[in-house]
Amino acid sequence: MTTPTISYHQFRAEHDVVRDPRRASQRDRSRRAVILTLLTLFLPGGAQTTAGSRKLGRFALAVTIGCWFVLLLGLIMFFTLRSVLLSALTQPFLMWVGSVVLAALAIGWLILWVDTLRLIRFTTLAPGFKPIIGVALVLATLLTSGGLGYGAYLLNESRQALAGIFSGGPAIDAAEGRYNFLLMGADAGEGRQGLRPDSIHVISVNESSAETIIFSIPRNFQNAQFAADSPLNEVYPNGYNCGNDCIINFLYTETQNNYAHLYPDAQDPGAAAMMDAAAGTLDMTMHGYVMVDMAGFSELIDAMGGVTVESGGWVPYRGQRPDGSGWGDTWFEPGVHTFDGDEALAFARSRDHSSDFNRIQRQQCIQQAMIAQFTPQTLLTRFTDIMAAGENLVETDLPQSQLGSLMNLAAEAQEHDPQRLTLGAPDFGSAGDNFSTYPDFEQIRARVDELLANEEANEDQDDDAQESPAQAQDEADTESETDQSSEDSPAGPTPDQDDPAVSDDEPEVETPAEPSELTQPDGSPLTVEYLIAAEDRGETGILQEAASTNGECSPAQ
Repeated sequence: MTTPTISYHQFRAEHDVVRDPRRASQRDRSRRAVILTLLTLFLPGGAQTTAGSRKLGRFALAVTIGCWFVLLLGLIMFFTLRSVLLSALTQPFLMWVGSVVLAALAIGWLILWVDTLRLIRFTTLAPGFKPIIGVALVLATLLTSGGLGYGAYLLNESRQALAGIFSGGPAIDAAEGRYNFLLMGADAGEGRQGLRPDSIHVISVNESSAETIIFSIPRNFQNAQFAADSPLNEVYPNGYNCGNDCIINFLYTETQNNYAHLYPDAQDPGAAAMMDAAAGTLDMTMHGYVMVDMAGFSELIDAMGGVTVESGGWVPYRGQRPDGSGWGDTWFEPGVHTFDGDEALAFARSRDHSSDFNRIQRQQCIQQAMIAQFTPQTLLTRFTDIMAAGENLVETDLPQSQLGSLMNLAAEAQEHDPQRLTLGAPDFGSAGDNFSTYPDFEQIRARVDELLANEEANEDQDDDAQESPAQAQDEADTESETDQSSEDSPAGPTPDQDDPAVSDDEPEVETPAEPSELTQPDGSPLTVEYLIAAEDRGETGILQEAASTNGECSPAQ
């Protein structure tokens, strides 16, 4: 009898290439290196959980999930509670905490990359694959740990810069549903004693709708009124009305030199006096001011790498003459220009042979161009220079605690076209009417009320536009019935009737001809050299004509 033989199958676990690549092929080791690199890049801690210390990997994964959760929450808040999010992100303590957290994440990710390099076992890779994975690891480390470290630096620098610009006072409340801010472009200027605000604007923003009105006050505006509670009413009971010595941009320096004691609690008495003058002139409450130093303005443009605008006219300025004869009067030609800081300042300052209104338009054009060209790429690549220029550029009494909500309001305001009013020509007569010299404050306040009423009417229209579909269908049916009734019984004259408003003998209205392009007497185009020579000869007529359109300016790319 034959004894049956029993076979025992020996089961051997398949070799784990991921955890122990020693007996793997070079191809498998290369694939493993790519997988571990991608895991550390997209799921920090994944490489350690798969092939290394599971304890380290789980901790890193928990941090990664927490970061993704915070980013997702921030994204949701950006679309639903943007004001709250921005307010939190601009608080000094939270900015400091954020910079510390980013620095810690940068260090943590660097540790994971070093450990990933250990797990890859670089020396076991194929010779031709070593430089590929080496370059990939270096680039990924720079992108992740380096990016987080740079983000921590930017956030800390921003915290210090904002603390140097904004005040630490309490939040401000809107007045009659509006925030009103005085924006001044101040300039010591060539041959001046003391600082003077040559560019004066009031930005009035509706708290709920973010509709904006911009009031421009010419620098030579006289007889400015003061707010009812202004201490300057004791000095000038009838307004700032001492003639040419009391144009509004002199008020800043005069207050700084002679009446600073009237504003004992103000960090800048001159700016406080300018707010009182704007408030009394427009009959509006001022909530704060922002003063831009034109010298810092020039530094900021240089820090941004220049600014590009398209000018519609000839702009005179003081600079190097094209013939190499030295410093003197010269001109920017019409067309596209990329200005450095000094050139942009000269372009915005110019007032010779043109009007203050043209000057205001050019200043606004430069400001708009800076905003349009202030891209994230510019900020990241030139951050240090921009922050340094910003601290020398801006002075304000606005509280940092409210910076986030004001930034949110400003972002919403950009979605609307602002209404504008200049307290002088052309909104109040022509330049020859001298409205800025002899202002009529009843007219000014009536126009202010008119702009506010226009804004309310626009809000009502927006509300009407949000009516229900059923209401819209009912109105459409009503209009359809009205149109049908009109077709059955025409209200106007028929072809057999005489229409007194239409006559075959009525002459056609001629379209006015386009203004002819300015030329030299021989018909050739104007040149910088010709205008310089004309100025030397005292031929002001052609200079004024050439400069008459230099307020036509727009940002360009």
